Amino acid sequence: MPAPELSSRQLRAFTALAEQRNFTRAAQTCHLSQPAFSALIRTLEETLGARLFDRDTRSVQLTPEGRLFEPSARRLLDDMQGAIGDLADHAQRRKGRVSVAALPSLAAGRLPAILAEFMQAWPGITVELHDALSDACIAQLRSHQADFALAATGAGAAAASDLRGRKLCGDRFHLVCRKDHPLAGAARLTARQLAPWPFIQMARNSSVRQSLDAALHPLRLNAVFEVEHLATVMGLVEAGIGISVVPELTLFHFRRETLVTRPLPLPGLTRTIYLVQRREGSLSVAAQTLHDLVLERLGTPA
Repeated sequence: MPAPELSSRQLRAFTALAEQRNFTRAAQTCHLSQPAFSALIRTLEETLGARLFDRDTRSVQLTPEGRLFEPSARRLLDDMQGAIGDLADHAQRRKGRVSVAALPSLAAGRLPAILAEFMQAWPGITVELHDALSDACIAQLRSHQADFALAATGAGAAAASDLRGRKLCGDRFHLVCRKDHPLAGAARLTARQLAPWPFIQMARNSSVRQSLDAALHPLRLNAVFEVEHLATVMGLVEAGIGISVVPELTLFHFRRETLVTRPLPLPGLTRTIYLVQRREGSLSVAAQTLHDLVLERLGTPA
């Protein structure tokens, strides 16, 4: 047999009468007329199938069943009020949680200032940041570890049935080399000028490597190292072991007196950063707020 359905108005009426032991005063506490209040108590007793109060012209007392029901009624009201209060806190952004997956270049470069702005405006919201390569960002989005992702695979993700990608910004590429390298002062940079020199490559699964390989195909570079992290690229280039090509968003890694960075205007050599999210389901209020701030700071809102 299904459990009876109780309303918060019935529970508040019950607890008020249990405290006041008087219909008139209890009705006033609930801001109801006495007939309306009496009707609430009557329908509650009918719903539960038990008499909760003994009443006569002089007093109102809880029955044994009423005393049994009272702690449960108060607990139900407390739980209901707590749930409503918690939802209101989330809706008003006093509480919440948002998780973002982002390319390391963004997570270490332009994103921290945006997160600081967000956390100052909404200090009660917990922010999680997952810095990962594009494929890992998309995997975390699909597994619901992230609310949205900032990745360079948005075009492919946008074509997927479960995801949609929105362009944030373009990311052009730059040559990075030592100041004393011959290419540091070359009048014009071409792909063939890069080919003979020892080259520091990023890992094959990185969006940097994928963009570079696509733009230079079928030209092959003289790769001497293949590494995972931009800090490693910087160290190897600074040591004079080779040159490299990196996106503009990563140039903060290469601000050294010994190094030079130069735009590399090769056809097709660009990387597009997308904000990617799941097609199904809405973002939480907290996640939507950060989502909109990222669009405002990194792209152009629709």
